[in-house]
Amino acid sequence: MEIELLKRLVSIRSPFGEEGDISRFIASFLEERGFKVETLPVDGFGEDVIAYLSGRKTTVVLNGHMDTVNPSPGWTRNPWGELDGDRFYGLGSADMKAGLAALMSAFIELAELPKRERPEVIFTAVSDEEGYSRGTWELIKSGKLDAADLVLVAEPTNERLMLGARGRFVIRVEALGRKAHAARPHLGINAIEELGRFLGSLWRIRLRRHRKLGSGSYCTLHIEGSADGLSVPDGATAIVDRHIVPGEDWERVKAELLGLAERLKLRVELRIEKFERPTPDMLPYVVRENSRFAGAFRRVHAALFGREPEVTYGKSVGDFNYFGTYLGKPTLVYGPIGGNWHSSDEWVSIESVTRVKRVYVEFLKGLV
Repeated sequence: MEIELLKRLVSIRSPFGEEGDISRFIASFLEERGFKVETLPVDGFGEDVIAYLSGRKTTVVLNGHMDTVNPSPGWTRNPWGELDGDRFYGLGSADMKAGLAALMSAFIELAELPKRERPEVIFTAVSDEEGYSRGTWELIKSGKLDAADLVLVAEPTNERLMLGARGRFVIRVEALGRKAHAARPHLGINAIEELGRFLGSLWRIRLRRHRKLGSGSYCTLHIEGSADGLSVPDGATAIVDRHIVPGEDWERVKAELLGLAERLKLRVELRIEKFERPTPDMLPYVVRENSRFAGAFRRVHAALFGREPEVTYGKSVGDFNYFGTYLGKPTLVYGPIGGNWHSSDEWVSIESVTRVKRVYVEFLKGLV
């Protein structure tokens, strides 16, 4: 079932902000199979889909996002689905319609078991993961997941078990200089040049290191500034990415940036603020490798394949950050093998999708 579901999901166009069609398909698909299904409005986006399966002992949230990025140039395969051997090509095939299909298939398979042989399960398909995680944030705010003991997210991890991820701030840095005639630059303060000197020195900041997540990072994403005619430019702005690890909060990050400006003796006035976003900051989280759920997952994987899964930690952010921090629940991430995420000729391994679905089912059965 998971492969036919994958093909159907990929055939439905669903860039973030346009998830309506795929949301309606998933809701109808599950309703037709007798599940109790709810939808949750996400302003300007397709509705989240929530389905329930009663069980015992443990409540597990299964989570996948419905949206994709927009197609990039350079596709040589059909972006709406093309099978070639073990590879299924298509926009969002790996990120993450394959994981979503595996979750849906596992959810349906669990429903065929007696209630005493399965946990309580809440299946969720959300909007806008590729943008600002509006769908997951609405889901958390709704309180519908408050009783959860565990969240399992099907992002593509190449069959590795992800037990945490770094967080992220997006920072707006504004440099205010002084205008003068460009023929006499010494009479002004060039905001572009001073901001460039600052950005080129970000590597000098000493970053905190976490034993599992490693170090944070800086990356300049955008810079702009211009002169008013033949003048020294008196203003320039940059957008900077700052990935963070536990122990690095906004006040610490802002202080280290201001400290760098002071060490460089910048001649401009520097204004530093968080880039405005419609959802909260994405903060880092970690799940202990020897915790109850991580240990159970590893044992099931070893029983199925003769080896435990490789444990990994996310370098970047996703809906899992919200589950691991704002919902405050142990959050495991595990999904199929694939490639070219967010790029042309994105693909996923068919055999891997089936293996991943099998792991989901056996892991969930083992929780009771």
